[in-house]
Amino acid sequence: MNYQSILQSQQDFFRTGATLPLSWRESVLSLLEGAILSRREQIEAALAEDLGKSKQEAYTTEISMVLGELKHARRNLRQWARPHKVSAPVSHWPGKQQVVPVPYGSVLILAPWNYPFQLCLSPLVSALAAGNCAVVKPSELAGRTALVICALLEEIFSAEYVCVCLGEADTAAALTALAFDKIFFTGSTAVGRKVLQAAAGNLTPVTLELGGKSPCIVDRSADLQTAARRIMWGKILNCGQTCVAPDYVLVQRDIKDAFILQCRTAVETYLGVNPLASPDYGRIINSSHYQRLLGLLEGCRILFGKETDPAALRLSPTLVEVPNLDAPVMQEEIFGPILPIIPYDTLEDAFSIIQRHPNPLAAYFFTQDKRNLKRMKTAFSFGGCCVNDTVFQLASPYLPFGGIGSSGVGQSHGKYGFLNFSHLRGEYQRFGRLESSLRYPPYSGKKLRKIEKMMNLF
Repeated sequence: MNYQSILQSQQDFFRTGATLPLSWRESVLSLLEGAILSRREQIEAALAEDLGKSKQEAYTTEISMVLGELKHARRNLRQWARPHKVSAPVSHWPGKQQVVPVPYGSVLILAPWNYPFQLCLSPLVSALAAGNCAVVKPSELAGRTALVICALLEEIFSAEYVCVCLGEADTAAALTALAFDKIFFTGSTAVGRKVLQAAAGNLTPVTLELGGKSPCIVDRSADLQTAARRIMWGKILNCGQTCVAPDYVLVQRDIKDAFILQCRTAVETYLGVNPLASPDYGRIINSSHYQRLLGLLEGCRILFGKETDPAALRLSPTLVEVPNLDAPVMQEEIFGPILPIIPYDTLEDAFSIIQRHPNPLAAYFFTQDKRNLKRMKTAFSFGGCCVNDTVFQLASPYLPFGGIGSSGVGQSHGKYGFLNFSHLRGEYQRFGRLESSLRYPPYSGKKLRKIEKMMNLF
């Protein structure tokens, strides 16, 4: 496949102006929604094959989120795309100014394997709503879902508008080397750095949705049963393979044992006494990641869990105590159903542990103490947070989603996704023929004093 010719055909198509009318954008979003609804069973089957997802999990965490983004974009597109008038300074009178969101052109979307449908189609919704053409590269690790995405998009869109490129890492590398007008990448920090380096050669703007070790703090004022249920739900979702999954829990020392007991009860409530037999529990994506997770358990004290099924690539939810903060499980994002429990005495102790790691994508706070909550929110930087819950900040089209520092660059979802795929163009229009001699030479001290006086009017 000649990727350069694909990009050229999209840029040529974009220059025709076909994607600019709002009526066009609304129609393609409706077309995409209909195609997803008609292929729901195929999508659910593909997600079950790739990641062992139940129909309910496939729908709630993948299909419904894309449908929600589509409906939200259709309902609000005209408002988002409307030029925004801004005030003009005295020096610009008589005239008017406005900010106009305009599409970049042809954008590249590089999707991950953990939510292979949602994290491929949701940014595509934003890109099309903003008026762009798009090249989509699904993850080869979720191969069955990639094929369904390819068939779905090729059925309703021409390649000069939306094109799907299947392939492995070399395909992604070849695409990122091209002069796209925007790149949107979701994945690991290590690969994100490579994408950013490749894009720098063409000065292509990049959005990176990465990850990190998202901490969870539980203080003694929290409702332990509720906290345990919501934390364990966030951890077992997609078998822990979620970029905003709670990565480790810092729990106040005097409530640690009670919290662990509630976590065990929560897992048994959700998945039964034998989680690996539950049809509602997924699996690890491949053998390489499975072995990596088992390696992270070495040296840890198992609090409960660690049931394994190597043939099915399944590992039960496992709570551990770490021998020290330098243990491997505390050095990288876990991205699996392993949850370290770390006791702390004071909030300052908890903050010092969190600050050992780069800025996380998410942070979770379980507390009923308003003063503690204020301290938690300001003690360290993070992409987004949930208070007394987990993961749900990701699921709202009304909230921006994105990281900070090593956890990501840029934002997505809803209006923020639309703006992410738009260039905000400033426009100024002068009225009449009246001129000010202040702007033209020859310049003098008298003119300068007049300019200073005028500027003091602001």
